[in-house]
Amino acid sequence: MQAQKRFTSVESRIDAAAHVLLDRMPRHGLSGALVEFLVFGLKQAWACLFGGAMLGLIIATKFIWSDAMPLARYDFLFVAALVIQLGMLIFKLETIGEAKVILIFHVVGTVMEIFKTHAGSWIYPEHNLLRIGGVPLFSGFMYAAVGSYMARINRIFDIRLNRYPPFWATALLAVAIYINFFAHHYLPDVRLALFAFTALLYWPTVMHYRVFRFRHRMPLLVAFLLVALFIWFAENIGTWSRAWLYPGQVAHWTPVSLSKLGSWYLLMIISVVLVTWVHPPRPLDDEKEAGARGQSL
Repeated sequence: MQAQKRFTSVESRIDAAAHVLLDRMPRHGLSGALVEFLVFGLKQAWACLFGGAMLGLIIATKFIWSDAMPLARYDFLFVAALVIQLGMLIFKLETIGEAKVILIFHVVGTVMEIFKTHAGSWIYPEHNLLRIGGVPLFSGFMYAAVGSYMARINRIFDIRLNRYPPFWATALLAVAIYINFFAHHYLPDVRLALFAFTALLYWPTVMHYRVFRFRHRMPLLVAFLLVALFIWFAENIGTWSRAWLYPGQVAHWTPVSLSKLGSWYLLMIISVVLVTWVHPPRPLDDEKEAGARGQSL
């Protein structure tokens, strides 16, 4: 029953097929640890299905797109993102709840994109038709990819959160972070205070996640940092492909500043709050479950 709740019908079949092979693998020692690590990597790749597909298309279009194409590159990316989303729903690779998260992130991200591009924080150097206020509509899907990942790992890794703060407190922090993304252009930047509030609020929270045979644990603040670092790497690929550019990258590409890592860290807070709105956090109540082998991947 647990697998049916955690996985879509297609994922349940993939899970059953994987167990035919993985159940024969060593359980202990270095070999057992390598099996656990292999499954962790495969699950992470599956959680990144939408974001990975979009990043792949961004890289591919850098090399094969030209002005002679009947559709602008940005418009193609928008249409492709819609097709991927529909395909993931039709073929049951994604739940309706995850699609809702993606829609919310698309709206929230597009609003911020419109403001930030007008403020000169970054630009979209290519012309296209499907845009709002100078912002290509595909850009909202970059934020949606983050939301998709956050929602998918929640069920794929059967994440439980012990000592999670009250929803009202996390929502207040998320709103403050979102406002500061706009307000710091006119008022003092209060991100240091936001970092401090984040540390204070989430310091006690421990994330428990199932990989294959065992549950593992990690401070949630560390998980935020690892995801933010992963997004920072992806952003470097996006700017290298000239899908969007920061002012210092217009003449020639340079790596995205590490200061942006802080921005993505704060974005993680907004991401988590939106995901917990759709999927309320669950604690790990059964201590035996923390070390027990799971019934599914």
